[in-house]
Amino acid sequence: MEKLTYGSWFDYEDTFETDNASKGALNVLKWAYETYKDELVYACSFGVESMVMIDLITQIYPKAKVVFLDTGLHFKQTYTLIDEVKLRYPQLRIKMKKPALTVDEQAEKYGEKLWERQPDRCCYMRKIVPLQEELKHATAWLSGLRREQSPERSETKFINKDENFKSIKVCPLIYWSWVDIWDYVKKHQLPYNFLHDQGYPSIGCVPCTSPGDTKTGSRSGRWKNQQKTECGLHRN
Repeated sequence: MEKLTYGSWFDYEDTFETDNASKGALNVLKWAYETYKDELVYACSFGVESMVMIDLITQIYPKAKVVFLDTGLHFKQTYTLIDEVKLRYPQLRIKMKKPALTVDEQAEKYGEKLWERQPDRCCYMRKIVPLQEELKHATAWLSGLRREQSPERSETKFINKDENFKSIKVCPLIYWSWVDIWDYVKKHQLPYNFLHDQGYPSIGCVPCTSPGDTKTGSRSGRWKNQQKTECGLHRN
């Protein structure tokens, strides 16, 4: 396959064989790293899907670039997990990407608890802009999106033209179910965020995360009581 660029788009959705073991994920990752190598970055949340992604990625490209959008508002359990991942996969190049303003500086400039009053603006400054900065140095990026997670994600393809970041977004886990994710974690004894054991299917910033539907790993626990289900990273 030829290398995809923003100005040259091809739909390879049916090209990858969806093997029984990884449902196409390993084939997609092999293609992605053969194609982009160090021009590919994994934007990692360190949720349980991330642990599967990391384990699969390191089978293909142990020195992969990983970026964590460190908003300054994450759970302490998330930071503990990142330390565990660094020990288990020492070759991974994990970058903790921070926004321009600290939480205190944001409060001073825009008022306290911006995430309650203007959650989209908060996500934009603390997540979207930092990822935009990182993707300036990459041709494509990886995400652990699954179709089962939400209606907004139900039509995600292996390879997606990302209008939001003017990039190529590669999503190897689109056919994985919540059960598949946990079966893999248990089989390979992967570390994971123990908040998942406390009813949190999706884990983000502390103020915007609560327990939710743990049957499918949906995003029902994110931004409760607000008309918001995505931070904006996956919105075209």
